[in-house]
Amino acid sequence: MLMASACGNGTSDGKGGAGGPIEVGYVVIWPSSVPVEQSLPGRIAAFQISEVRPQVSGVMTRRLFAEGSVVRQGQTLYQIDPSLYQAQVSQAVANVQSARASAEAARARAERYKPLAEMEAVSKQDYSDALAQARQATASIAQNSAALRTAQINLRYTSVPAPITGRIGLSKFTEGALVTANQADALTTITRLDPVYVDIQQSAPDLLALRRSLAQGGAIPMTTQVRLKLPDGSDYGYTGTVQFTEVVVDAGTGSVTLRARFPNPQGLLLPGMFVTSSFSQSVDTTAYLVPQAAISRDPKGNATLWIVGQGNTAVARTVVADRTDGTNWVVTQGLAGGEKVITQGLGKVKEGAKLKPVVASTPQRTGAAKAPAGR
Repeated sequence: MLMASACGNGTSDGKGGAGGPIEVGYVVIWPSSVPVEQSLPGRIAAFQISEVRPQVSGVMTRRLFAEGSVVRQGQTLYQIDPSLYQAQVSQAVANVQSARASAEAARARAERYKPLAEMEAVSKQDYSDALAQARQATASIAQNSAALRTAQINLRYTSVPAPITGRIGLSKFTEGALVTANQADALTTITRLDPVYVDIQQSAPDLLALRRSLAQGGAIPMTTQVRLKLPDGSDYGYTGTVQFTEVVVDAGTGSVTLRARFPNPQGLLLPGMFVTSSFSQSVDTTAYLVPQAAISRDPKGNATLWIVGQGNTAVARTVVADRTDGTNWVVTQGLAGGEKVITQGLGKVKEGAKLKPVVASTPQRTGAAKAPAGR
């Protein structure tokens, strides 16, 4: 009787259970196209910045804008005293008229000398000198005309225009100040804030790993749409696009700069602001999406799961799952297409236990469940 009792208790050996195989739910996994998400720090940079400087020297007589307002390209910002430059224009006009009068006299003299030279009434040398003087007078007209255009340009520069459209800053000079051409200090600065750039810093090793995966065919590039989180943690309502990637690694930080362009119609993004960017640089075509309930962590932090092995036995597997995608873990190593990953009934599963696998969507029966009355 003791031997029989021992044999009867031996039916539960850890590979099944007193009630037979363990019923578990499973999903069949296959490779999926999973975006490779990146979350990186970034900093806002202005789309355009222009420092306004005078092109001519003189005393500033008027400031024609309100500080902090939006100015348009070509709008006059400052007026410099134009008196000296108006006089230069008048002098240049008179020089052109004088040169034209001299040219007419020289041309007429050369025309009179031509037939006389043919009749040898005057020497050929005299005719050559008259012809040369006529040509010099014509060249003098061109020289004085160029001087007139220069004087007119300088007169136009007494009205200092806005080189770009944008928001103007503080004026560093007031009426009555003496300004000089090409001075070191800018009169003011104009900044264009719509759109703006976001300079994103990505480490060189991450960029190298991405390029290797693209070269090996494990990932495919994609048009990158970037999302932003503002310093207060809120989401920025607009998406941007990556314009280019720098080709030089910063020696101080070991990172590469990616520049994205964002619309900024409300002016929320200001130059110098730090933000967090999220985007997908590529799509991993060899990853597996596994429900989060199927994966646990061992004391060392390694991701583990159970699969249905040969003969419907439980097999533990260590995998690489370093990121999530919605309600799934993204597994990049440790699985093969077509394997059955256990997602339900994991509390009773042990290594080598006999299993009764059913599709995970099938309702699972537990020992506490009772059949409904009348059935």
